[in-house]
Amino acid sequence: MVREAEYGQSKTDFIHKLSIALKEANEAEYWINILNDTNYIDDKLSLSLPDDCKELLKLLIASIKTAKQRRITNN
Repeated sequence: MVREAEYGQSKTDFIHKLSIALKEANEAEYWINILNDTNYIDDKLSLSLPDDCKELLKLLIASIKTAKQRRITNN
């Protein structure tokens, strides 16, 4: 969705697609937690995947906030 957002038809479409990516990343974090809780993934992955997912969530949130502020400023 992030890649698709790059070619959004408008700033609103860009923000919408990033918001969908944020929802998907949040769901991925949920599933990673389940995999971790059930010991389905090994120790190395159980340490790195949650941190990677949290970092991705932070990046998406920051990108959405910036895009929204730029949309407001440019109107």
